[in-house]
Amino acid sequence: MMNPKALIDKLITYGRMIKFSHTLFALPFALSSVVFASLHYRVTAEKLFWILVAMVGARSSAMGFNRVVDKKFDALNPRTKNRELPSGKITTFEAIVFIIFFSALFVYASYKLNKLCFYLSPVALAVVFFYSFTKRFTWFSHLFLGVSLGLAPVGAWLAIAGRFDLAPIVLGFAVLTWISASDIIYACQDYEFDLKHGLYSIPQKFGIEKALKISSTIHLLTFLSFVALKYILNLGTIYTIGLILIGVLLIYQHKIVSANDLSKVNFAFNNINSLVSTGYFVFVSLEVMF
Repeated sequence: MMNPKALIDKLITYGRMIKFSHTLFALPFALSSVVFASLHYRVTAEKLFWILVAMVGARSSAMGFNRVVDKKFDALNPRTKNRELPSGKITTFEAIVFIIFFSALFVYASYKLNKLCFYLSPVALAVVFFYSFTKRFTWFSHLFLGVSLGLAPVGAWLAIAGRFDLAPIVLGFAVLTWISASDIIYACQDYEFDLKHGLYSIPQKFGIEKALKISSTIHLLTFLSFVALKYILNLGTIYTIGLILIGVLLIYQHKIVSANDLSKVNFAFNNINSLVSTGYFVFVSLEVMF
């Protein structure tokens, strides 16, 4: 039987494998969708609990699947060769058990939410798993990642409302474009590796300088989507202040990364994205509260 310290170390290793800290990317937008839904529908503590469980289950299984599928390429890439699977800290069998467990957890949480979420849960899993294969055949892979994360606010709304509405779809599109654009920035650091190994990405297709311009254009769509939500939901001054701050963060993200200097890519992707998502949730919550 595994001793407590070894168990904790193993759990930490699993957390690193799926980059659990990146849960701060999609989760605040899912919660923002819940806050928006509360304007028209009743939100209970039970619903909120199962939404959180579903989010953890979906993201954990998706990241675990991605790590298994990309194990060969991760082992070849100097940037990723020390990840948990290629380094042997976690075996492929352990990762598969991990994926099955969290996939089942997601489906069960969806069942506890409502029938529509339950019926759509296999579709959601299929979408997030499919993303892991896209770099092998299309430079639209960034958009597929965006779709995977963009499902989060739509799913959270469905959990509360039990129906589709315009607001969560617009928010889902905002998340889609936001993470797609950010992933293009992140992929710039693998430009040479992708060229060498025949992997597809926008930097690999168009070059780093053009890829960064494409990323900034897509981020403009993100910002416009956030603006559209202001009018769709008739939001006020607090939300507008939040929009201004989000706009500044997105501009700053592009200011600190250039084709000649990719040293701040990880900061732009990890830190600034976390600020964008959590900041958005804070201002959405304050707007609805006051």
